[in-house]
Amino acid sequence: VQLQASGGGLVQAGGSLRLSCAASGTFFSLNDLYWYRQAPGKQRELVAALTAAGSANYVDSVKGRFTISRDNVENTFYLRMNSLKPEDTAVYYCNAEVVVTMDYFVYAWGKGTQVTVSS
Repeated sequence: VQLQASGGGLVQAGGSLRLSCAASGTFFSLNDLYWYRQAPGKQRELVAALTAAGSANYVDSVKGRFTISRDNVENTFYLRMNSLKPEDTAVYYCNAEVVVTMDYFVYAWGKGTQVTVSS
């Protein structure tokens, strides 16, 4: 199972980006989904999470600006980022609980996509 993150780039403060994370390979479904980020010199932090039941949670610093969503048909999930700030600059990673079979699951990571917000 592989996750491929895309959609990062350079944007001015106040702008928007949508990150995508596409799952490929042989598996049954995706359960809980996550977006993390890591800024230079800082630890990786959990930005957003979306359960299989549809419950979303966000770190306080992005509440009201970021939205995590999923497309179960395409096995893809997204992070819509609005009103971006320079402090959102980081490498963003997607992570998912992948149900490989009904009694076996793994956590898969994408390679990361760079988001740079200029002031």
